[in-house]
Amino acid sequence: MEAEGVDSQGRAFRNAGEMWREEIGGDGEGSEDAAGGYKRNEWYRKGITYWEGVEASVEGVLGGYGCVNEVDVKGSDAFLRTLLPERFGAEKRHLVALDCGSGIGRVTKNLLLTYFNEVDLLEPVSHFLEAARESLAPEGSVADDAHKAANFYCIPLQDFTPERGRYDVIWIQWCIGHLTDDDFVSFFKRAKVGLKPNGFFVVKENIARNGFVLDKDDHSVTRSDFYFRQLFGRCGLHVCKTRDQKGLPQELFSVKMYALSTKSPGQSKAHSNTPAIIR
Repeated sequence: MEAEGVDSQGRAFRNAGEMWREEIGGDGEGSEDAAGGYKRNEWYRKGITYWEGVEASVEGVLGGYGCVNEVDVKGSDAFLRTLLPERFGAEKRHLVALDCGSGIGRVTKNLLLTYFNEVDLLEPVSHFLEAARESLAPEGSVADDAHKAANFYCIPLQDFTPERGRYDVIWIQWCIGHLTDDDFVSFFKRAKVGLKPNGFFVVKENIARNGFVLDKDDHSVTRSDFYFRQLFGRCGLHVCKTRDQKGLPQELFSVKMYALSTKSPGQSKAHSNTPAIIR
């Protein structure tokens, strides 16, 4: 059953379908006509336009709450630190991550480069990505085993398809709310091919208490945990582990982290417990 929602101007919607029909001319699930296609493009254009007017700084990308940077990174670090050995064990491997909605490279610089040999950055706002490139691009020669920002892609999530089998982790933080429901599902279905064996997604996002909240300024939707789980199911993804972000200002949305796999936890466990052949 779909939950009710509201927008940032106080208007109530009976369900997400009603909201998407108004915003993009369809229900967010691929049933757009030509007019709906135009409104969908306008939805994304206005979202990009909003962020093009934001300063390329920590304060800017965090909406005036630069003070949460440290606690955010610490929460993400604690989550990721438990996931990597659970998924990969003691195996020595060249770890590669994709930072989706990377902005100025804040998460890459403060978190991902600690764990990954290579990090690719995906960001549709060009001045954010240029700031990231200036901050992260190495000077001179770099050792083969160095932890480095490798590629900078100025492409929106809804248009991006990763290289097959490149990534151990695809990290998606504070950006998936800009995608309509159908583009959300389409993105993850395409992105699955970019994962290595045992690779996984991490989604870290604002969480609405119930239903959803539409932001009319930046053209994004804050979804509830139930809404997210419905969409993950449509993507063919399984929630392996979750963690709530602690220590954020009370006036902000709650934030939750999801580790997502293409295999159910039961499948992974059964595989890991398969006995070796004794000769």
